[in-house]
Amino acid sequence: MENKVISEQLKSNESLLSTIFDGASPDFWVKKPEGKWTAGQHVIHLVQSTRPLLNALRMPNFLLKWRFGTSNRPSRSYDDVVKRYKEKLSMSRGVVGPFSLNMPESDSTQAQSWFIELSQLNDSINKITIKLKDKDMDTILLPHPLMGKMTLREILMWNAYHTQHHMEVLKEKYIY
Repeated sequence: MENKVISEQLKSNESLLSTIFDGASPDFWVKKPEGKWTAGQHVIHLVQSTRPLLNALRMPNFLLKWRFGTSNRPSRSYDDVVKRYKEKLSMSRGVVGPFSLNMPESDSTQAQSWFIELSQLNDSINKITIKLKDKDMDTILLPHPLMGKMTLREILMWNAYHTQHHMEVLKEKYIY
């Protein structure tokens, strides 16, 4: 998947996520099925998982290569990344990202600020993504808490899919 397509998908999924909440009552933000996060905490989780990705993308490439290495294989396709993510999720036990272990409580008055932060993070990631060279996208590795080391291209595709995944969860378990 090309840089521009990844960026477009990330913003499109963000917009669709926002539409789900915009069309719901303020109570939807705090809706919480038994043993699950509130609907709003899915948005908070997306913010929490996007921050470290942006921080990594802001680092010089040579530091990323030094810290995490370079890939010895071609980048996986979008479909392969999604398939692998679903497989790993099915084998996991609950929350896998260390940043979402202690999920903060949030009421509907904070929803807009969480969406603004998510949008700003995604805009910043997209600005960097568009400028990345294909060679760097396919050789530089970053760690993912569930999937292990991934190329920049793979983790950026995963990031775009991650929003879609949480929209699917919201539609399945929160919207009856």
